[in-house]
Amino acid sequence: MRVYPDQLARQLAPLPQCCLIFGDDPWLCEQSRAAVQNEARRQGFEERIQLIQETGFSWNDLYEQWQAMSLFSSRRIIELTLPQAKPGTDGSAMLQTLMQMDNPDVLLILTGPKLAAEQTKSKWFKSLDTKGIYVPCTTPEGSQFQRWLDGRIQHYGLSLARDPREMLFALYEGNLLAADQALQLLQLLSPNDPISCEQLEQYFEDQSRFSVFQLTDAMLNNQQDKAQHILSQLKSEGVAMPIILWSLFKELAVLLQLKTALNNRQSLQSLWSKLRIWDKRKPIYQNALNRLELQHIETLLAGASAIELKLKQQGIEDWTGFSHLSILFDPRAHQKLAHIVLDQ
Repeated sequence: MRVYPDQLARQLAPLPQCCLIFGDDPWLCEQSRAAVQNEARRQGFEERIQLIQETGFSWNDLYEQWQAMSLFSSRRIIELTLPQAKPGTDGSAMLQTLMQMDNPDVLLILTGPKLAAEQTKSKWFKSLDTKGIYVPCTTPEGSQFQRWLDGRIQHYGLSLARDPREMLFALYEGNLLAADQALQLLQLLSPNDPISCEQLEQYFEDQSRFSVFQLTDAMLNNQQDKAQHILSQLKSEGVAMPIILWSLFKELAVLLQLKTALNNRQSLQSLWSKLRIWDKRKPIYQNALNRLELQHIETLLAGASAIELKLKQQGIEDWTGFSHLSILFDPRAHQKLAHIVLDQ
């Protein structure tokens, strides 16, 4: 059963046979694991065994721990870390076997990186999911991050008006660990009084973390301030320009195919599937298609090619040019800015 981190506490009484905690957000993974451990201790699981699937690991060790009598208590927690989230043939068979051997005195916690869709369809995952709960720990974005942030502000009993909340959102989006640490610090510095933007400026620096995919999504949605902010963060984090260009070319190529089809009065239905654009992302592309004409997309492709050429021939990462290119996702900017060629 899939349970999201903010719902986890309500699903732990009684404890399931196993808990699968997988994801790419370290704060959510740690908080979810701690929540399970705390509830397990409350229910009498006092002994904790930790195993890691690494070189030399034997799946018989897990089997023996499952069968062994506890030396210190009647109930035990077995934590198994799968660094690659791939138990392999032997591990898959062992996990399925254990799930057929009900043991109310053992709680199995599996942890690892984010699972791909095909992994959640595997036999080992389904056997565990049937007997337990699956907690996907993916970093919330946009409005989901705002809800998470509001919840943590309420958790710490802080008083923040709209402006400082929006500042925290901009500072820490994509970095839950830093955001939570910041809120803990605010609780110490100003536990009772309202917190202003001026105080936040004194206390914190920009610690948001973004991916190149969030950058291109912001561009497609014409979220100019957000796109420029993400681009600045990617530059400060040392993200290589070729990676950003790869993501941009990919999205522009998709846009070009979709816009060409529309101009030829073709249905996009078959293209959505062919280009692997799922329902969740269709509004993002539709937004860009409604806003941009074919010539705008061609201009963007030409601009990206110029930046790539400068990088390959001169070794120059033209961040200013990329910022300029981002602005051109707004068709109103084309009339005054499209003709400008930026030299470094």
